[in-house]
Amino acid sequence: MPEFIALPAINAIPKDQWDALLPANAGPFLRYNFLHALESSGSVSADTGWTPSHLVSLDDTGTPNVVLPAYIKDHSYGEYVFDWQWAEAYASYGMQYYPKLLLGVPFTPVPGPRWLSTTPVGTQSLAQGLSDFCSSKGLSGWHMNFPAGELTPDASASERKGCQFIWRNNNFSSFDDFLATFASRKRKNLLKERRRITEQGLKVSRFEGEGITPEMIDIFYHCYCDTYYRRRSHPYLTPGFFHQLSETMADSMMLVLAEDEEGPCAAALCFFDDNALYGRYWGCLRDYDGLHFEACYYQGIEFCIEKNLGMFNPGTQGEHKISRGFAPEFTRSYHWLAHPEFHDAIGRFTREEAAYIEEYAAAASERLPFRRD
Repeated sequence: MPEFIALPAINAIPKDQWDALLPANAGPFLRYNFLHALESSGSVSADTGWTPSHLVSLDDTGTPNVVLPAYIKDHSYGEYVFDWQWAEAYASYGMQYYPKLLLGVPFTPVPGPRWLSTTPVGTQSLAQGLSDFCSSKGLSGWHMNFPAGELTPDASASERKGCQFIWRNNNFSSFDDFLATFASRKRKNLLKERRRITEQGLKVSRFEGEGITPEMIDIFYHCYCDTYYRRRSHPYLTPGFFHQLSETMADSMMLVLAEDEEGPCAAALCFFDDNALYGRYWGCLRDYDGLHFEACYYQGIEFCIEKNLGMFNPGTQGEHKISRGFAPEFTRSYHWLAHPEFHDAIGRFTREEAAYIEEYAAAASERLPFRRD
């Protein structure tokens, strides 16, 4: 069983050691540069309720052989697996739900590896090591969000199902080739939606890598913040976070910019690797019919086809994605609570919830726009 020590910052591990543990399917968000930008920009810190506590197990030479990106949380913001009611239930019994341990990538509901290792790790022993760590630190429990791998049933954690809408590239040669899979009426609706962009006098362009300038990042950030201000909220991420990524991870970034006669009016920022595109951040300064769908979905689909990327994850939620060719796929999270009765209650809840999620996904699949011949 791994015995974990907690590191207070990602830079407590050398970059080359961290990245050497990443498997081929890790995606861009587990890279050292991404996690480091979150911390060094002040987006993730004790002050924001995300105290870095990366868990590391060392081999006989003192080299990390198992690591997990981990944070001690004082709230449940920015996780995309909603457990506010669990916290309320604790409070109703005069108990503290926070602090808790979160295993995942802050503000990033993208499935991926959650434990990095040089050798295979048994998930039962991994889970026991996490539980022992929580008990030693007085944490209410641990929560592993959006893991790509499954924990075995003997890991004593409750599995919670979720649902996202994902686009898959069926070797399409062009956007028109993709649209040819649609039923006639659905195809016409989508084409009409795309025509509205030019009819409204909008110009939409894509940029990637070194083509994304600091000035473009500033424009994007202005748009990104406006999305939060409209909801009377504040953005999680700082401008320094995005500027740092444009310096250290430009090869993984794709930016969509929209302009009207007044200048830039909307932006969407995506990340990509050799396998997939991930839509992450969006904002607009002036509203236009269909602009969100063009910038956040259709431009991404075109990019995937051009780059021969197999998958496009545009972000969480949003049933409007269904009619645009994004199909439901299940996600998972795992939860262990130190309090036995609450742990059992959460297990019952997640099992009941899973039946609803499965019904929801089945109903969503019936609404996909594809031909049924």
